[in-house]
Amino acid sequence: MTAPIPRDIPDLPAVPGPPVLLPAPVPATAVVAPVRRPTAAVFRLLIAVTAAGGVALELLQGSPARMLSYFSVQATALLAVITFLSATRAWRARRPLPPAVTGAALLYVVIGALVYHLLLAHTTPPFSMTGATTAPERWHAQWTALQVLHVLVPAAAVLDWLLLTPAARLRLRQAAAWLLYPLAYLAFTFIRATLLSPSDPSRHLYPFLDVTAHGYRGTLANALLLGLGIYALAVLLVALDHTRPSPTRHRL
Repeated sequence: MTAPIPRDIPDLPAVPGPPVLLPAPVPATAVVAPVRRPTAAVFRLLIAVTAAGGVALELLQGSPARMLSYFSVQATALLAVITFLSATRAWRARRPLPPAVTGAALLYVVIGALVYHLLLAHTTPPFSMTGATTAPERWHAQWTALQVLHVLVPAAAVLDWLLLTPAARLRLRQAAAWLLYPLAYLAFTFIRATLLSPSDPSRHLYPFLDVTAHGYRGTLANALLLGLGIYALAVLLVALDHTRPSPTRHRL
């Protein structure tokens, strides 16, 4: 004898579908142990040595206080430190530096190179970090230092990024943070100019930031245009980082 069938059958729970794979909150680098990359280590060490040599050669051309006040000299010194640390980490199979740090160092040396070649290399009178009124002769110390700071080191840094650095690591939110150092440098140049004597020839390091020649309104307008260009370059760097192929599938 069978039991009576109830009139009201309760709703059965829905059969769950296939599990949805959610993005892992832990990056792959936290799970997979890093490996030694001797090629990257050697190349980055060469960049660090070249950048440090360029800064040292520039310091020998004039007052260290003046030389260290230039944006390209500061950016190259920063790159020397960053690439040296990156080289040691690649050699010892340690986790790489944060992409925000390495990306900032790359951006700053590229900015220094572009500003030099687009705004300074063909000015009259010629631009000089030492205050000379004539263009430096080819293969002399000052000419060599300028080429190292504005050609050799930036080109090597870009090659390291393209050939030895994993792609798609930079983020758009980092582009705004990278502007903090250029803004701090702008404030530094204004404060430095007010502390130096008006007769000091090194009072204004860059002609487009010369308050005496352009006034504060014109100088701030130049700085605004330059800042917009820097931000556009930072956004372009992030976009290219997400479109280029990743070069680190092999142990380089």
